[in-house]
Amino acid sequence: MEPVTESIAKNRQSPDVLRAMVARAFGDDRVPEGDGWADELGHGWFNVAYRVRLRDGASVALKIAPPAGVEVMTYERNAMRTEVAALALIRERTEVPVPAVLFHDDTHELCDADYFFMEYVDADNLGVVKDDLPRERYLACEEALGAANRALNGIPGDRFGPLLGGPPSGTSWREVFTGLLENVLRDGERRGVDLGQDYDAIRRIVARHADSLDEVTEPVFIEWDLWDFNVMVRDGALVSIIDHERALYGDPLFEARFLPVTEPELSDGTLSFLRGYGREPSFTEAELTRRRLYTLYLFLIMVIETVFRGHEDPSQYHSARERLAASVAELSGAPSVEPAR
Repeated sequence: MEPVTESIAKNRQSPDVLRAMVARAFGDDRVPEGDGWADELGHGWFNVAYRVRLRDGASVALKIAPPAGVEVMTYERNAMRTEVAALALIRERTEVPVPAVLFHDDTHELCDADYFFMEYVDADNLGVVKDDLPRERYLACEEALGAANRALNGIPGDRFGPLLGGPPSGTSWREVFTGLLENVLRDGERRGVDLGQDYDAIRRIVARHADSLDEVTEPVFIEWDLWDFNVMVRDGALVSIIDHERALYGDPLFEARFLPVTEPELSDGTLSFLRGYGREPSFTEAELTRRRLYTLYLFLIMVIETVFRGHEDPSQYHSARERLAASVAELSGAPSVEPAR
């Protein structure tokens, strides 16, 4: 069994409620009997997820959104509906392997939140097995992820911003990204999160480098959350990508797997990803500045979300705070760059 993470956002339900969800989705004749038919899946901090074995032996995955009474960060509102929409869009517009949604219930009649069933992916989690994979298989997986990420970024959007619309959205990536970042800062201020940095100093750093965002004029689908723990593999080959609730329309460099490109020396894994993506391992100063802004945004979230999740283990908070400090220092020392036009 995978280790199960603890978070106040986990909306665990009783076996009776889970059975009612199965009945609504698949009919009474597939409702499991006895014990041991639902196992909580690990690693995630936001939704609770289960592997459910139906009465006929088939396995499905069930995800339940956070409880209605638990405050989430601004950008996480409507996250489950975003994921359901993202999965449908990916399956319709690409060949990227993702689970099919089998049933989605947003009535809140059986519990106080959205839930949905999807195909259960019987494969290994890359975040768990990566270090045990033969080197050539791992690099081949990174290359396949690059190709998959490129395909996802090939889905055009009609505006920048959240997949389902709503603020911040519009025709300017600069306006949308700075709006997203401002929302995160306000979340932190509202909950009194100690960043180890001055909130207004961060705002000034972002404003100083915001011109680099004007280079982005074409909104495309962004997965954003393509970390190793959201990648499923079998024998080192890509089987599925999971967890799509943070999808939006934006700049491809916003993608998580572009985070290392600001490092002085790129790893073999990053080079394999770029090769699969079809991108040379070279970036303009404006692109590197944008990527540094996106890294700042990421570590802001990672610090602030520990308070929203009610983490008792302080390790993420302290490590994210250190990386946030490094990101602030890097941008503070970087010259302002005019984007190419």
